[in-house]
Amino acid sequence: MNDQVRKPLPHDAAPLHVTGEARYVDDIPMPANCLHLAFGTSPVARGVLKSIDLAPVRAAPGVVRVMLAEDLPFANDTASAPVHDEPLLSTGSLNFVGQPVFVVAATSHHAARFAARQAVMEIEEETPILTVDAALAAESYIEHPPLTWTKGDASAAIAAAPLRLEGRCEMGGQEHFYLEGQAALALPQEGGDMIVNSSTQHPTEIQHKVAEALGLPMNAVRVESRRMGGGFGGKESQGNGLAVACAVMARATGRPCKMRYDRDDDMQITGKRHDFRIDYEVGYDETGRILGVDFRQYTRCGWSQDLSLAVADRAMLHADNAYLLENVRIESHRLRTNMCSATAYRGFGGPQGVVGIERVLDHLAHALGMDPVAVRQVNYYADYTPESAIGGAAPAPAAPPRDIVDRETDLTSRGAVGALSEGAAVAPPPGAQTTPYGMPIEDFCLGRLTEALLESSEYAARKRAIAEWNEANPVLKRGLGFSPVKFGISFTLSHLNQAGALVHVYQDGSVHLNHGGTEMGQGLFQKVAQVAASRFGISMEMVKITATDTAKVPNTSATAASSGSDLNGMAVKAACDTLRDRIAGVVAELHQVRVEEVVFQGGEVLAGGNALSFAEAAQLTYQAQVSLSATGHYRTPDLSWDRMKGAGKPFFYFAHGAALTEVVVDRLTGEYRILRADMLHEAGESLNPALDLGQVEGAYVQGAGWLTTEELVWDGKGRLRTHAPSTYKIPAVSDRPKIFNVALWDEPNPAATIYRSKAVGEPPFMLGISAWLALSDAVAAFGTAYPVLDAPATPERVLAAINRVRGV
Repeated sequence: MNDQVRKPLPHDAAPLHVTGEARYVDDIPMPANCLHLAFGTSPVARGVLKSIDLAPVRAAPGVVRVMLAEDLPFANDTASAPVHDEPLLSTGSLNFVGQPVFVVAATSHHAARFAARQAVMEIEEETPILTVDAALAAESYIEHPPLTWTKGDASAAIAAAPLRLEGRCEMGGQEHFYLEGQAALALPQEGGDMIVNSSTQHPTEIQHKVAEALGLPMNAVRVESRRMGGGFGGKESQGNGLAVACAVMARATGRPCKMRYDRDDDMQITGKRHDFRIDYEVGYDETGRILGVDFRQYTRCGWSQDLSLAVADRAMLHADNAYLLENVRIESHRLRTNMCSATAYRGFGGPQGVVGIERVLDHLAHALGMDPVAVRQVNYYADYTPESAIGGAAPAPAAPPRDIVDRETDLTSRGAVGALSEGAAVAPPPGAQTTPYGMPIEDFCLGRLTEALLESSEYAARKRAIAEWNEANPVLKRGLGFSPVKFGISFTLSHLNQAGALVHVYQDGSVHLNHGGTEMGQGLFQKVAQVAASRFGISMEMVKITATDTAKVPNTSATAASSGSDLNGMAVKAACDTLRDRIAGVVAELHQVRVEEVVFQGGEVLAGGNALSFAEAAQLTYQAQVSLSATGHYRTPDLSWDRMKGAGKPFFYFAHGAALTEVVVDRLTGEYRILRADMLHEAGESLNPALDLGQVEGAYVQGAGWLTTEELVWDGKGRLRTHAPSTYKIPAVSDRPKIFNVALWDEPNPAATIYRSKAVGEPPFMLGISAWLALSDAVAAFGTAYPVLDAPATPERVLAAINRVRGV
């Protein structure tokens, strides 16, 4: 076969992106009679709507129709969760600032937004629940009692440990800040059917919710999504309200309806990353090994359930990160507060759990005066034996980085395996090693990967140089931060681990490809097209990638959990292989060879000494009256999970990576710069190294942004004060480290994934934690006390931490 996978091909829509030709929902040409929608929203965080006067709204220029909850024809629900606790329009209870109360349809976007602000509401305002402590005092829970998982006896191990410490870590939420805001378009069809174009990661959920709202079966609703201008989890469930509102209004008026949020509306209405507070107690010994640890995780879920249970579960699942914890207790509190409902965000709770254990190890290393990397190595799971990988076939020795993005420092010429770092590690105890939820760890590679990164980044020499710098500079201090990641790949709701595909081969040999995944800029469509081209042995130019469409592939899972390439790649492979076998059968019969002797490569189909072009083979198959259309389906094998017990195998495999970040901090202002970042991330046998390197780069920057500059601020009335780029600071191009070394760890995945690749969507997000740890290290250089630096580590928080460690 002509192997198109593993090639560093550009994103399929890159030329369209840079020329502005890529079509998003807001770019779709509209009929002249299209209406534009806007929500009228609650001005208070908690209260009861006593009355509402919509006369000024109806009298506003351009207004065609206004709807309240009682005007909706069927279900008033947009909840992603099965509890149906998220009405499209309020039924009288007001639960957060920005909650939709009514919807306006007008002749223009601006007319709708203006009209929506003219309503006169009489509200009986109540005191909102906004903080963790207030929610605990009020026993305001999304799920109660708190979920608790245990392994061993944490309390006994902590009590018996020679050394103990305790602490608290707080981390804020994060706005998705996708470039394209939430948007939807509904086009009414004959017989009451509806076509919906939505900027969504989950077309099937949009289909389901629209069908419910219209009182129709799902086959009457078709949802299409060609691309999103970013998603990051913010378009997994948050697009439901726009799509449902557009569909209901389109049904009521008989006119196409479109809705898009302005940035301010988007930030106030839609959910964000869950913020967390984690309290911890840990017992350990003089070598730095953790003997027992107790975590209490608290998260503000907002006003409705949304995806909070799964997010909080995933935070518990990653409370171990890369470390073997023999005695551990994890208690999770899911708190209901009067804020927009927190939702999916890249990593889906995993980053919050990882931050908790990384804080513990950072605190522990400071208390012992040990090298933070060495403490982590002491607690690592043991690496799997390469000879046991992939059915006994040993992968290549710990491979050097495949490629380095930074052009200033070429690491590719350096070997991947070197001497152990200073203070390096004893191996974890031999024998079976399991996670806190009982899953065996059989593909761990961070021991080898860490040593490769430490050598390539010149860790030991740089650490000495930074110590000398800090000794000589009283105002500017530098710091190094190291963080690994072990991230589980699969949906924890097991039935979501499936995908479908539809593939057509036309008479001229061109291929039409459709699958259930959605494209949000991550390059999923390109990767899956590379799989299809490889199965047929043809060039990429012969494969047409088409919009995700519920009328072509039904019952799709969300493009989330880093599983897009794994699931859809395998489904497309199955469909292509079915077609390839049919074509091979026709060619084999024609040339009197066995089917298994037919080879697809270089755009040709070879049978014995005979060669046909792929187009000729397709033509012959059509003339033989053999179908050239096939579906494919894939389900992830060997998964089992009991979330209440915290036991089972929720993940098919783990993806690993590590990062080292260097920063400099100003004692006088708390300002800082990220000077250098070195990353080595595991992608298995990468389907497309260029796309995967881009994912690692972007994930690191986004993760560092979450923990440094991106601060969400609600006031005492529950109003989001950081609801625009002027008040919410995402990393800009100037925040990129001057030296930015990114490479892929190139070993085949021991699990039987598509071409032995590994997911590279969410796992590298946690590499950004190293930037936060580097700031903590720099702050510690100003004094002797542990910095206790919470996140986001804004300059204000950094300055306060500096003053604490200096005792001023």
